[in-house]
Amino acid sequence: MIWKRSAVLRFYSVCGLLLQAAASKNKMKGSQGQFPLTQNVTVVEGGTAILTCRVDQNDNTSLQWSNPAQQTLYFDDKKALRDNRIELVRASWHELSISVSDVSLSDEGQYTCSLFTMPVKTSKAYLTVLDVKYLKEEDANRKTFTVSSTLDFRVDRSDDGAAVICRVDHESLNATPQVAMQVLEIHYTPSVKIIPSTPFPQEGQPLILTCESKGKPLPEPVLWTKDGGELPDPDRMVVSGRELNILFLNKTDNGTYRCEATNTIGQSSAEYVLIVHDPNALAGQAGPDHALIGGIVAVVVFVTLCSIFLLGRYLARHKGTYLTNEAKGAEDAPDADTAIINAEGSQVNAEEKKEYFI
Repeated sequence: MIWKRSAVLRFYSVCGLLLQAAASKNKMKGSQGQFPLTQNVTVVEGGTAILTCRVDQNDNTSLQWSNPAQQTLYFDDKKALRDNRIELVRASWHELSISVSDVSLSDEGQYTCSLFTMPVKTSKAYLTVLDVKYLKEEDANRKTFTVSSTLDFRVDRSDDGAAVICRVDHESLNATPQVAMQVLEIHYTPSVKIIPSTPFPQEGQPLILTCESKGKPLPEPVLWTKDGGELPDPDRMVVSGRELNILFLNKTDNGTYRCEATNTIGQSSAEYVLIVHDPNALAGQAGPDHALIGGIVAVVVFVTLCSIFLLGRYLARHKGTYLTNEAKGAEDAPDADTAIINAEGSQVNAEEKKEYFI
């Protein structure tokens, strides 16, 4: 009975550990589904900017806003920075919104919303402050007025193609404002990336390296080099536009390939390290891991044999106790035959039950 209780306790302990592991796994999967969401904000100097951070799935995890200097502005509904211009708009488990009034050019930059999971997850929101200047002019007769407005702001490559709209409202326009639009054309240096035709180049097979370059103006034809010098085998290494075609790879092709793109704004480059693999080695790696499979089978067999041995031992001990209590005087008998002979009224039956084998 003691062994049986111990086995039951061990069984429940194992079940408890499994349930605990499952709960931990579910909790981890839940935290992986939590992501803070923010949006970039544009505001005119002197106006008010609203920074909003939302989380669709949140298990009571704290949210925090910090400024470009990594100073905490708000931690949940608690204000951390002494700035009268910064106020709380809304604070809940799913949203943290704050406002920044009387915005100046020094407020421009990248603001961070942090969700304190394990690990901490962040989302960035860029605050753009527009510097708008007005100029009013009038003629000598004081009958005609000219008002001009100048907008100054910093741009990057993501602003290329964006539309800037100027709107004029006046009582003489009969409630129909005049609108002028200007599409931005931003020039920027190229961005370069090398894309291989296969992730595992093999000996004897062809390889195509594509140099993907983006810039404005459009980059000039790219320049390919290997290990800081010219391509060693022009007959096998053919450049076609932005592609480098290598025919029949071999071990001598190993090295660092560089692609350079240039336009009137500047130059950029990217590198790719080529390692030619042996097809036979890759085939061996792709096969099943026999050592791992053998280890798993050995563990399963060992656990099964141990379970059979312990179960058999328990049943044998239980059965022996039942048989020896069946007759009186069995406790003092040295063996089973003596116990049967010493049993009360069993001498005759014992003689009758003897069997002989020839």
